[in-house]
Amino acid sequence: MKKIILSIALLSGIFFSSNVFAQTETSGREKVYRATHAKVTELKHTKLKVNFDYQKEQMNGEEWLTASPYFYPTNELTLDAKAMLIHEVALDVNGKKSPLKYDYKDDILKITLDKTYQKNQDYTVYIKYTARPNEVKQQGSAAINDAKGLYFINAQGKDPDMPTQLWTQGETESSSAWFPTIDKPNQKTTQEIYMTVPDKYVTLSNGVLKNSQKEANGLRTDHWVMDKRHSTYLFFMGVGEYAIVKDKWKNIPVDYYIEKEYEPYAKQIYGNTPEMIEFFSKKLGYDYPWAKYAQISGRDYVSGAMENTTATLHGSDILQKSGQLIDENKWEDTIAHELFHHWFGDLVTAESWSNLTVNESFANYSEYLWNEYKYGKDQADYHQMEDVNMYIHNPSDFKKNLVRFGYDSREDVFDLVTYQKGGGILHMLRNYLGDDAFFAGMNDYLKTYEYQNAEAHQLRLSFEKVSGKDLNWFFNQWFFGSGNPKINYSYTFEPVKKQVSVTINQTQELPFEFPLAIDVYENGKPKRYNVWVNAQTANTFNFDVSKNADLVNINSDGVLLADITDSKTPEQYLMQFTGSKEFKSRYNALKGIKEQVGKNPATTKLLAAALKDPFFRVRMKALELMDLSNAEQLKTLGSEVEKLASNDPKTLVQAAAISALAKTKDKKYLPIFEKGVNAVSNSVKGNSVGAILAIDPSKANSLGDKIDLEGASESLVEQMLPIVVKNKVTSQMPHIAQFAAFYPFIKFQNPELGKVSEEGYNWIMSSDNLKATESVTKILGHAKGQMGDNPQVKMMISQMLKDGLSKKMNLLKQNPQNAESINKQVDLINKAIENFK
Repeated sequence: MKKIILSIALLSGIFFSSNVFAQTETSGREKVYRATHAKVTELKHTKLKVNFDYQKEQMNGEEWLTASPYFYPTNELTLDAKAMLIHEVALDVNGKKSPLKYDYKDDILKITLDKTYQKNQDYTVYIKYTARPNEVKQQGSAAINDAKGLYFINAQGKDPDMPTQLWTQGETESSSAWFPTIDKPNQKTTQEIYMTVPDKYVTLSNGVLKNSQKEANGLRTDHWVMDKRHSTYLFFMGVGEYAIVKDKWKNIPVDYYIEKEYEPYAKQIYGNTPEMIEFFSKKLGYDYPWAKYAQISGRDYVSGAMENTTATLHGSDILQKSGQLIDENKWEDTIAHELFHHWFGDLVTAESWSNLTVNESFANYSEYLWNEYKYGKDQADYHQMEDVNMYIHNPSDFKKNLVRFGYDSREDVFDLVTYQKGGGILHMLRNYLGDDAFFAGMNDYLKTYEYQNAEAHQLRLSFEKVSGKDLNWFFNQWFFGSGNPKINYSYTFEPVKKQVSVTINQTQELPFEFPLAIDVYENGKPKRYNVWVNAQTANTFNFDVSKNADLVNINSDGVLLADITDSKTPEQYLMQFTGSKEFKSRYNALKGIKEQVGKNPATTKLLAAALKDPFFRVRMKALELMDLSNAEQLKTLGSEVEKLASNDPKTLVQAAAISALAKTKDKKYLPIFEKGVNAVSNSVKGNSVGAILAIDPSKANSLGDKIDLEGASESLVEQMLPIVVKNKVTSQMPHIAQFAAFYPFIKFQNPELGKVSEEGYNWIMSSDNLKATESVTKILGHAKGQMGDNPQVKMMISQMLKDGLSKKMNLLKQNPQNAESINKQVDLINKAIENFK
């Protein structure tokens, strides 16, 4: 699973201080222990026949479940079955049914079998039932904001702007909302599903489509078969009006199910998938293990994406057009993430949610691997830096172990520790072992536990088996411990010994041990030293030099996951930038001069060097930091910035350069800006509009709706927000909803942006715009899932909604002729208010 991260909200100090991902604190014998689910029964095969009642938003199902006792003899089968109507339970022997006694209450179906069965003695139970997903009481979480398992989207077709779709979401334990099963990750079974749907719809499920049969009344039954065992939370059904764009890897079908409006862009969005399959297969030494690979998107999806075996489901944010894709495919990392799960998660599955790291940390790290292979190490390092910083800057996660047996809710482990920190930990392990041993260890783990379940200890044993190294020290610190090194350092020169002494201080409660790269600069050139830091508060290392070091740069390779306090002069940052090959050292040098830009000549020299850096993210950072309204910076940097604005091969750099030039408010750049307004790139368009309006605000109304903000990047929406709000560009109203909905939180980080966001919220709530109101209430609904039960924030958002409701009621009094539309908006807000109680 790739979870949604509401970055605006999660970056806000109020969320951090209120401990969004809080855990229950216990001690001693009271401490909760989340044991792996005991296996009483072994599932063998699950056969389903289903059809759908779109009016009631229910599913009629028949199930044939083949199972046997796992080890001990038993005469009972216990299944999870949430909010169902159970019509019939019977033993099926070669098609002959014999009724069985059962008890169904509290979402548990207990079936008394006809006799006591022994280990490996199979039986088949038949169950006829109705699934009622809207009756499910199970709550969502920060990662997965709803948990009713089966979702009908616009089922009655009332919304003309929304397609009618149906999709399922099984993780964590929601498959049992649409078929009775043992809904635990350590249960694996083969499956087949007969889906009867209106003939105009296509279907998707796990495995391969064996048969498609026309039925009466415009219906069709599709028969999907998965002949390899996988966990029950990975079962999937998708139904809707999609185009199917065909691709392949070797002889394996690779299909892209896409809404027809986006069919022309399918290959741009998904088209790297076969290359990813080839790359991961070779890297792991284990070919893609399933019969097909398909990807589909779902409207109103409850998370980011989900790795249902052979049938990955993405949220609709994956749907992009040329203006977005020319800047970057913002979903490509997620595509890699979900694909990699087909080895780590689907082939070998975490035996319990406590061990989720063996699924999600590897999927997170696959994003690094893909970026490194496809776009270079700098891009991979940038991506991981952004990921790890999310964890580093969230204090509430510091006390959480990666392998977590004491969680409050199983949903809590889908967090920054399991994903972002976990990926960084694997990168350290790779660096310590070396590539050959690291990937051989992954291969051994996959081959040893294929189609089974495993945990972190078994992962460690595979790496130890291959490398010959004891790794308990590493796993105890990083997998079974919490936190990370918090480091400050100092260095002194001893002229008699001609040595520089570097002292590494760890300030967190429990010291770590780790390898560390240190660059010592002499005469402007670095020399790399690799040292071992012991688990003690202070470690000192001596290095031979001819004179005092010009600069010491610790963690110079950027591998160590640590919070490092660094203080250098602008001249030292310039030296670090020009002397370092590693991206993180260069980027950190740029960030280090932020407060000194324009105050020291070395900062301008550093910016000039960064503008010519081969990696585009470095060029963008330099453009962000400079201020060309400063005459000295304009004189030194202006010419190069103008070239980047016109000719840089990356449209994101062009856009950043246009934004930098806009600060001059110089009309001589108008030709560049006017050309940019007509560019394909959304970012170039957006920044060009902003640049023109900085010179001539009177053009706002004519330019404000030139850009398609649907699905646009957060940075582009932020750029356009003041233009849209101040000039009341109604067509863009729904697209600024993400900022408008979070205005109280944005104010904590950026008061000026927060003020504009609040103005946007009041504008939306005072207007008759159904789509914008839907967007606001939907976004706040997602926020509730991420906040948990934080009373402070819930009260704040409830008050926001009540204020919005008051504005809608006033609008209704003023515009009774629009009562139908406004009443729909009032209903949306009332439902949101009820949801926050």
